[in-house]
Amino acid sequence: MTLPVTAGPAASDALASWAPAPRAVAEVMLWGAWAAGLLAVVAPRPPLLTAIRTVAPTFVLLALATAIRADTDALAAAGAVAATAAAAVLVAGSDLAVVAANAIAYGDEQRFPLRTPPGLYAGPLPAARALVVAGAAGGPLLLADGEVVLGALALVLGVPLALFLVRALHSLSRRWVVLVPAGLVVADPLTLADPVLFIREHIVAARAVPVSAPVPADVLDLRLGATAGSTLLTFDEPAELLRAGRARRGGQLVSVSRLLVATVRRRELLGTAARRRIPVEVTPG
Repeated sequence: MTLPVTAGPAASDALASWAPAPRAVAEVMLWGAWAAGLLAVVAPRPPLLTAIRTVAPTFVLLALATAIRADTDALAAAGAVAATAAAAVLVAGSDLAVVAANAIAYGDEQRFPLRTPPGLYAGPLPAARALVVAGAAGGPLLLADGEVVLGALALVLGVPLALFLVRALHSLSRRWVVLVPAGLVVADPLTLADPVLFIREHIVAARAVPVSAPVPADVLDLRLGATAGSTLLTFDEPAELLRAGRARRGGQLVSVSRLLVATVRRRELLGTAARRRIPVEVTPG
């Protein structure tokens, strides 16, 4: 909310040397991104969560780029870097994700986001976010600067790429374990072709799993490398689910009796599950 005050002066200083037309376009984009971020905070929803998590790191990069300019006010630049970095950390946390997920919950259900696969942070996730911003902003900025051919080419290539990547990024905002009156649902477009409902009467136990615990051969691991917040679900009979195929085409039908997921707020998940009469196994220590 405070970015116009904390980071605005540095951004204005960085754009001061630009030509009037591209500067105006850049200013409109910055204000639009800030407005989307503000809306994501005051009225969180999964699409807005995707938007703010995509844009927030860009603000940090812009602040850093401004800070290394020789003619930039050092105090303003430092404030911009600190403010944008703090905002990026906050929107990447679990609090906003939980609120956004439950803002679209139906009736008596409670949603707990699944943890983002850690391997994505090593390159694919930052690269995808950068390409989305570049694909959406590059064309308009080039056209405003009089580069008609390059601007048109950037629009033709960049916008479809940005839309494709946004769809992929948005799948990370739609991964949940959902407690419903009938039991528990696992909704994960990265690993499952469709959400799967596990009826409460068929859940033998739900229990926390230590980070370093080995995965038994008969357990289906849907964590995608995440280990914090691991929860093991055990069923009294095999449950059938359809694994997601490559490029969301096809899939593989599998039968499992034990399932591993990794969620945020695991303690709250298990406590709520117990209150909903889902058997919860208490792990010593």
